[in-house]
Amino acid sequence: MYTAAAAGFALGLSLILAIGAQNAFVLRQGLRGAHVLPVVLACALSDAVLIVIGVAGFAAVSEAVPGIVPWMRWGGAAFLLVYGALSFKAAFGPSAALEPAATGTGSLGKALATCLALTWLNPHVYLDTVVLLGSISTQYEGAQVAFGAGAVTSSFVFFFSLGYGARLLRPFFAKPSSWRILEVVVGLTMWAIAAKLIFSG
Repeated sequence: MYTAAAAGFALGLSLILAIGAQNAFVLRQGLRGAHVLPVVLACALSDAVLIVIGVAGFAAVSEAVPGIVPWMRWGGAAFLLVYGALSFKAAFGPSAALEPAATGTGSLGKALATCLALTWLNPHVYLDTVVLLGSISTQYEGAQVAFGAGAVTSSFVFFFSLGYGARLLRPFFAKPSSWRILEVVVGLTMWAIAAKLIFSG
């Protein structure tokens, strides 16, 4: 049981460590101190739901309904293109919009909506959590629950560390120029992922 849990934790963490749209958004929220707890909870709970579905055998269902994949791919790409454009607009807009004090009190509803969209409209999230973790969990027959629990735990550890650990970088982001750089990086990340989705088909 402990071996399966450790394997699930290690694999889950290795999959989620890659810089992506979701992680970039959580980092920015953490830097601004804007609704950090709801955002990290939304990310971690979403991952938990998907991991449970994968371990429970949803991988077989996704193979039985292949028509879902193209819709997810194009929908996710469209959302990321728009979100990336907004990041570039913020980067090259008025400098006051990039100050932490001016950007840390945004709408909770908007933050959660963006967070959930970045999570549930990203096909790679399903490939990592549902298909990959789901299929690997079958190697731990009799200990699949422990494997899934380890993967879920890694998601909570990562998002809470990213969201609340971002405050350590606040001195660096005290200048508007640093926020411009972050917005550009976020925008490029969004567009790179969107391009990968568009041309992967």
